[in-house]
Amino acid sequence: MAASKPLAVRVLERRKIPHQLFEFDSSIRSAEEVARSTGMPPAQVFKTLVIEQDPPRGKPYLVMMPSTAEVDLKVLAAAVGVKRLKMASHAEAERQTGLQVGGISALALLNRGFGALIDESALAFASILISAGQRGMDVSLGVADLLELTGAKPVRSH
Repeated sequence: MAASKPLAVRVLERRKIPHQLFEFDSSIRSAEEVARSTGMPPAQVFKTLVIEQDPPRGKPYLVMMPSTAEVDLKVLAAAVGVKRLKMASHAEAERQTGLQVGGISALALLNRGFGALIDESALAFASILISAGQRGMDVSLGVADLLELTGAKPVRSH
């Protein structure tokens, strides 16, 4: 394991929430490769996207959704009751979160004012895999624990 634990893992440990940390080559980007590296089914490997209102207003949303799916911004906008949403650019996502794309985690950004959303498909699983807040590190944890910690609202995102 890396010398320093990612913030998301420290949060889980501090709150005594059961989890499992997975480390893999940080150059891995696809859900299928992450699934192979971790042994998790691809449908349970979730990504976190930074989505802004269009035009930008307030803090963006952190949207946790299956890595195998593409976000539908119109469906998501309707789910949160706004007119339009847009995907933050990589540079903007990194600037707003302080984390690298590929390592953005709602667990590492608790109490920072982001709206947390999770695709409703997560509710079908006992646990899912999300970024631990650092490229090449994901953490598996219970969906109920993730919802409680992040206050994420289940929505349809694709």
